[in-house]
Amino acid sequence: MNSSLLRGLRAGAVVCLLAPLAGSSSVTDWAARRPTAPAMPAMPAARPLQGAKPDPAVIAQFGLYNDTKLQSLITARGKAMTAISDRPGDYGFTVVDSPVINAFATPDGHVYFTRGIMAYFNNEAQFSGVLGHELGHITARHGQKQQTRSTIAGIGMILGSVLAPRVMQSVGGVAQQVVGLGMLKYGRDDENESDALGVKYSTKIGYDASYMADFFQTLQRTEAQSGAGGIPTFLSTHPNSADRYTRVKQLAAQAKQSGGRSSYMVNRDTYLRQIEGLTFGEDPRQGFVESGVFYHPDLKFRFPIPSGWKSQNSPDKFQMAEPNGKALLVFLGASGSSLDEAATGLAKAIGVTNAQAQKTTINGFPALVFEGDQAAQDQQSTPAHVLAQLIQDGNSIFAFVGLAAPASFSAYAPQFQRAAQGYARLTEASKLNRQPEHVHIRTATGTQTLSSAFASAGIPSSRYEEMAILNGMKTTDRLAKGTLYKVVGK
Repeated sequence: MNSSLLRGLRAGAVVCLLAPLAGSSSVTDWAARRPTAPAMPAMPAARPLQGAKPDPAVIAQFGLYNDTKLQSLITARGKAMTAISDRPGDYGFTVVDSPVINAFATPDGHVYFTRGIMAYFNNEAQFSGVLGHELGHITARHGQKQQTRSTIAGIGMILGSVLAPRVMQSVGGVAQQVVGLGMLKYGRDDENESDALGVKYSTKIGYDASYMADFFQTLQRTEAQSGAGGIPTFLSTHPNSADRYTRVKQLAAQAKQSGGRSSYMVNRDTYLRQIEGLTFGEDPRQGFVESGVFYHPDLKFRFPIPSGWKSQNSPDKFQMAEPNGKALLVFLGASGSSLDEAATGLAKAIGVTNAQAQKTTINGFPALVFEGDQAAQDQQSTPAHVLAQLIQDGNSIFAFVGLAAPASFSAYAPQFQRAAQGYARLTEASKLNRQPEHVHIRTATGTQTLSSAFASAGIPSSRYEEMAILNGMKTTDRLAKGTLYKVVGK
């Protein structure tokens, strides 16, 4: 949760449909169709899209990453590709503040890269290839086709569900969609086409597109290391293809042969120097979970989360869901100059009817609690019963909004109440002073293995494999004197 974004309730939040870098086809599907000869696509001309400005709902979910170097890089390369693309338009390119390794494009013509994926690129050629892939989803109008078919993946945006009741097909169904934004899923043909377009566009602006294939291997390694309970990665929701590496290598070789250049850029050192200081992993300043408690150092509060529940933090809310999808609890900022005003606006925004409100105190803070039913929007929707607990902390008003089906609400109401009753000011120095890790670029002082370089940089041996994946290398790889490499630390 970001302090600047938390001040007001976004009553008009909607679920954005995002276009992922790697599609939803399974490895089996991919392996079943091996093209005999890769071919570069030729796209028909069409009316350009207008997506220069980032979508407010995407920024609400992730936040902007404030780094002028990286923003300039993605804008410059994106505009260069747009100019030579099959559908030039007023597209936009933005780096967002998320540790998740991901990249996606919205159908309106905007490409987003997370800071998480920026950390794992090891040269501009990898970055350029993935950027071209995302632009390819836009120029090929894959997202618009998906919107027409109303295809939504199995993850959703809880705030949109809370504040736009028509999104709720059922309480349980929405609760199971707890981790991230809704995303379009692409079929095998769309993904193949975007890979080919990524190669085509990055080659046209002078990069060696074969490095995009190498990046897919890095993604596979991050997925394998994270395991079932790790941080969600790009490939955990969008499986890689068994033959993708080979196919992209073939496409890149073909593109270079016909490109008419004597050499193509990789720009390893240039890229690495641009990501010096990049925030790595979760940023605890914006909130973190530890031992069943959510702490927010910048906003200086804490509260317990229901035991065993899934959770996700984003700039303007903290979301919790019962693991079987039977209940939701969302913590967010509520706008208003008083508890009464904030409660009235919140009840209207979430569509609660016949609300019963009561002024009270919660753990010493002025509070207002209301309970009521969220009206169903159609015959297919299941109405939710809602408990909203608003707390005034100085000039800020925060709300715990709990939802469950009427029949099971009484089973979850005590957990909604315990979370709010545990809200308190954060005073522990060890939590208040928690700082994020950053990517740092080091130089090999002599010929040495990557693991030896890590040892010289003070990296614990338990993180050698993690750091090797970050570098797109193996711990046994040898570095020549003067070679740049990445490490992570405070």
